[in-house]
Amino acid sequence: MSDWEGVRLHVVTGKGGTGKTTVAAALALALAGDGHKILLVEVEERQGLAHLFDVGPLDYTERRIASAPGGGEVHGLAVDAREAMHEYLAIFYRLGRAARALDKVGFVEFATTIAPGLRDVLLTGKTYEATRRKDPQGEFQYDAVVLDAPPTGRVTRFLDVNTSVSSLARVGPIHRQATAITSLLHSPRTAVHVVTLLEDMPVQETVDTIEELRQARIPVGAVVINQVRQPHLDDVHQQAARAGELDPELIRAGLSAAALPDSAAIVERLRVEAAEHAERLDAERAARASLGALDRPTYNLPRLPEGVDPTAVYELAEMLREQGAA
Repeated sequence: MSDWEGVRLHVVTGKGGTGKTTVAAALALALAGDGHKILLVEVEERQGLAHLFDVGPLDYTERRIASAPGGGEVHGLAVDAREAMHEYLAIFYRLGRAARALDKVGFVEFATTIAPGLRDVLLTGKTYEATRRKDPQGEFQYDAVVLDAPPTGRVTRFLDVNTSVSSLARVGPIHRQATAITSLLHSPRTAVHVVTLLEDMPVQETVDTIEELRQARIPVGAVVINQVRQPHLDDVHQQAARAGELDPELIRAGLSAAALPDSAAIVERLRVEAAEHAERLDAERAARASLGALDRPTYNLPRLPEGVDPTAVYELAEMLREQGAA
């Protein structure tokens, strides 16, 4: 049973370096299990998703990029503001090819420069359209959409598009589009998941972002703790390491049993590293307490020393499924 029944748009954000794109990819795969069809969208023009799935660069054309267990599919889309503007002008103003002619004179750059909020409307608008698109039989084309959103520092502004364009247009197509997007983003059909590490800055930014989202009345989803390290010390040895009281003879015996050098210098270095490890565990415990106070579902994903490749994304997806994310 998924924690997110009824959610059609999963927005994934996080401080830079926390692995939000990897988590977005894994979440899309997790949701695609049991034969579901998921659209995975990126809006930052970094081609991070193509790299993760080892496929060619994504563009404004939706295409299958991965298969999920049970017959599901993940389709990918890279939303580009220029292409979104062409489509927008064609749909709402019936300009057709004339929209691309405007691009030759720099219209898109001009419009999005003088009205930055318009760019966000264009980027989120394509995602909004995908969540509501239906096939000829009246069924949704995608069971859900996962959006690899901008980092936490600007995600609330990015999602709060109605506020962004309120000074641009109070009537007309732009206003109607922003209002429709806002209706989705402020409804239970949306969940914004925040990716973090057990480190001071990402945790604080997660706390601040969730507060901003709540103030903007945008539904907060889960907290995903990424790159979790396994502790190397149990509670008793952690306490001894923290106090600098680890028995050097025990360390030396362990080294000898492993046929490793056991000089006094090596033993002392290991005692220092054990103390540092104990301090990090204390800091991580405090970070977890801060995240726990947010009262949101929390998923844990391990640190992968060998890096992330397509196989690892599938493994992370299965972990998310096991924890109730899909």
